[in-house]
Amino acid sequence: MNQAELKRLVGAAALDHVRAGSVVGVGTGSTVNCFIDSLIKSGLRIDAAVSSSAATTRLLTAGGIRVLDLNGAGDPDVYIDGADEFDAHRRLIKGGGGALTREKIVAAASRKFVCIADEGKQVKVLGRFPLPLEVIPMARSLVARQMIALGGRPVWREGFTTDNGNCILDVHDLDLTDPVNMEQTINNLAGVVTCGLFALRPADLVLCATQDGIRQV
Repeated sequence: MNQAELKRLVGAAALDHVRAGSVVGVGTGSTVNCFIDSLIKSGLRIDAAVSSSAATTRLLTAGGIRVLDLNGAGDPDVYIDGADEFDAHRRLIKGGGGALTREKIVAAASRKFVCIADEGKQVKVLGRFPLPLEVIPMARSLVARQMIALGGRPVWREGFTTDNGNCILDVHDLDLTDPVNMEQTINNLAGVVTCGLFALRPADLVLCATQDGIRQV
């Protein structure tokens, strides 16, 4: 199977973790789009979805799924989202699509976080994929200098604005052998909205699509 087929496989597998009549948090990205497509085609009727991005909201709404604001939805029963990387401890790097802040909020609110990914996303140590940071625009240069001091190489994602009106710095070459500590350190920097490390609140379950089927982490 190619990568597109693996994404479709794991997107469909996530339906096993969605109950009829529940409120489902839905992430952002190409693998999540496969989940949304499977959910719509399955006929499984959920009560509503809580979306992590404007792009996801458009797909859900087009499929006839009601989308609620998190403030009025309570705690979603489950959150389904992808990852740019994951390790054996279910810690993630997310934010390649730029929706990391809303993704982190919905993940924190949800009772269960199921990450869906293909086998190419698993790594022994996080950091092969550059770490995205959502940053207040006026603090971009300040945060970039601080990331250099931490050993990283920040690159401004020019021409991209998040749904929250902020910018993204993609930080290469960081030492992420202790992702929990690094997440806390970066999130404490003035001007950082959040970073794309999901280590303080990792996934509860990773569904990994392989050539031999779905493997659970």
